[in-house]
Amino acid sequence: MKSPLYIVEGVRTPFAKAGTTLADADATELGRTAVAALLARTGIDPSTIDDVVIGCVGNPADAANVGRVIALRAGIPQSVPAITVSRNCASGLEAITQAAQKHAAGEGEVFVVGGAESMSNYPLLYRPETARKFGTLARAKSLGSRVRAMLAFRPKDFSPRISLLLGLNDPVCGMNMGETAEVLAREWAISRDQQDEFALLSHQRAHAAARQQYFKDETVPVFPHTSRKPIAVEADNGVRENQSREALAKLRPVFVKQGGSVTPGNSSQITDGAGALLLMSETALARSGLQPLGRIVGYAYAGCDPARMGLGPVYAMSRLEQRTGLRLDQADLVEINEAFAAQVLACRAAAQSTDFGRQYLGRDRELGEIPLEKLNVNGGAIALGHPVGASGARLVLSTVRELRRRKAKNAVVSLCIGGGQGGALWLEAA
Repeated sequence: MKSPLYIVEGVRTPFAKAGTTLADADATELGRTAVAALLARTGIDPSTIDDVVIGCVGNPADAANVGRVIALRAGIPQSVPAITVSRNCASGLEAITQAAQKHAAGEGEVFVVGGAESMSNYPLLYRPETARKFGTLARAKSLGSRVRAMLAFRPKDFSPRISLLLGLNDPVCGMNMGETAEVLAREWAISRDQQDEFALLSHQRAHAAARQQYFKDETVPVFPHTSRKPIAVEADNGVRENQSREALAKLRPVFVKQGGSVTPGNSSQITDGAGALLLMSETALARSGLQPLGRIVGYAYAGCDPARMGLGPVYAMSRLEQRTGLRLDQADLVEINEAFAAQVLACRAAAQSTDFGRQYLGRDRELGEIPLEKLNVNGGAIALGHPVGASGARLVLSTVRELRRRKAKNAVVSLCIGGGQGGALWLEAA
């Protein structure tokens, strides 16, 4: 990037398994909590913000542009525009990179970005024919026409489709996301034991990071709206302190029943959560007197086979190297969002494969090794959860803080993206 964009500060809500402690807080409230806390923590004048960009996949039906609603409810003035973006699992990353694009185009110097997702509140959907029957009933005027309209309903009309499950299916390749992970497990010969071992490592690392209070500075409490006595949700609840190989081994494959290896235990958790970051240009940063956490060096997105969408990070990291000239082995930390253990392990294998590099990445050599000691050092989505619209923001926030903790310099953050894409961003500590 010719003109640097700095990550000044960031916060996130706790990440909670869907249907648990944050189920009473919708995406708007989760996002509002994160953005309001970000403004309070930095003390920035909200009127100086040039734009707000929020990632969200399951946009609430009652907040068509949830980014705008979040901004206004967080106290950002009406004069500041706001937009909601969606790039599936990388929507939170898309919010960050769209701000970088706006800055590069001369369209602003101060941005609030992030993501929000309440997977607990994804709606149930009626079938189109059922909706038409309800429409006929609503238009009926006489008693007789109302009775006829009601008699047209059948039991199946009251069995709605689950939108969350529909969203996890790819309409192009005809697979759900777990099935694509099974494809990678088979093609890269990744065993069930290897997947469970990686899942266990995710929980162990996340628990160790929580015990050392690594997440404390980046997390703010949420007070869900409920009729019960208000209770603050202050910590992630997906991390299993006593997770074991034995417990993971007992779980049955859920996507491919016969011969499958992908289970709920070695997959990311369905999660509620939000995150927000303050980004500033060098000029705006100097005016503010604030100290940055790091800066964005470059980013890239790439497409791949939807049936092998989990390899997206490798495609994106390869393109990122072409754009920045920075090699994977120069990164002190590497983050690959843990959609599935099989997917992360397949990315490691593909990155080290000369044949894959030549055939699919157009390279004359492999992308490079991703050592486990550099990879997802504080755990990942298998333990912490994957609120799809917010995960990219969490990854960038947690990684830039970890760079400072280690007094390290560089990191690559990446995500696979449902539909066959990958996103990657190169960070540098300030």
